Amino acid sequence: MQLRYLLLFSLFASLLFLACDDDDGPVAVPPVYDDTPYILSYGSFPVPRLPEDNQLTEQKVLLGRMLFHETMLSKDGSQACASCHLQADGFSDSRRFSIGVEGLPGNRQAMPVFNMAWHTNQFFWDGRANLLRDQALKPIQDPLEMNETLENVITKLSDSKMYRDQFIRAYDSEEITEEKLALALEQFMFSIVSNQSKYDRYLAGEIELSESEERGLLLFEGEYNPFFPEASGADCFHCHGGKNFENDRYANNGLDIDADFTDLGRGNVTQNPADRAKFKVPSLRNVGITAPYMHDGRFQTLEQVIDHYNQGIKSSSTLDPTLENTRETGLFLTPQDKTDLINFLHTLTDEVMMSEPAYQSPF
Repeated sequence: MQLRYLLLFSLFASLLFLACDDDDGPVAVPPVYDDTPYILSYGSFPVPRLPEDNQLTEQKVLLGRMLFHETMLSKDGSQACASCHLQADGFSDSRRFSIGVEGLPGNRQAMPVFNMAWHTNQFFWDGRANLLRDQALKPIQDPLEMNETLENVITKLSDSKMYRDQFIRAYDSEEITEEKLALALEQFMFSIVSNQSKYDRYLAGEIELSESEERGLLLFEGEYNPFFPEASGADCFHCHGGKNFENDRYANNGLDIDADFTDLGRGNVTQNPADRAKFKVPSLRNVGITAPYMHDGRFQTLEQVIDHYNQGIKSSSTLDPTLENTRETGLFLTPQDKTDLINFLHTLTDEVMMSEPAYQSPF
């Protein structure tokens, strides 16, 4: 709580605070470099392996937050990163495809931005960005998104005293560069943590799950069993396990047969035929508020998603082996099973993150 107010104070009070001069009247206090470490609160999560060359500081995280909400990053000043990664929607976009400054739709559904500090297998659906700092700059330059040049962005930000001063606080220099932009955005996105859901409070022994939610949890963690259908689980945990409910892998989850592949996903990056139609396995945290689903947003509801895994898996040359095992019989889920599973998935919604002031626009 104290850090939250410190960040707000640093942005507003330090920019506006005036020191009095006996001869000339009020004069602005010059910005001062501040490398105070940012304390990342991650609860029971494993210690994140943050880049050694970009350790979090309060002022760099604040600068990244300003940039994340800054519309000057777009060609016409109408969009910011936050325009397609809305906090109330789990830092995702409720539209199937985000609409860029030119009125054109993107090619894929916008992935949520939280718990990025625990991603270890690149970024974007296809993993084309090796580091989060690499990912940060691509939407700015994408013609389907913000459609701006980094040169223009730097020019616009350099004309702002507010940004020149904040770069001094963060980097001890008012010079604005592509690298500093990327590193600051990376820092802010690393600071967005989701670990205060109902399920987290349940694990901490603070609350109980409902009977339906508990049944859903058992299904989620249960193994597929073709020999005893009445005891078979939903087999979710193989791909969506651990604290962040993902597995740091790319997978083909049976959306299309080979002939219907229109997006090769990871295969376009690696040029390996074995990666065709494979996409980054997303976290299921906040899945109840991050519709639509899949890389192409084809499913609007969790009911549709569960129906897909229950009876809709399509065979292809790169289908994940775990899903191939369940394809012929399905998961044997009853209507009540589906309801219970969905009720459990809603316990992964982090309402604290959705309203956390430290992630909101500082302007």
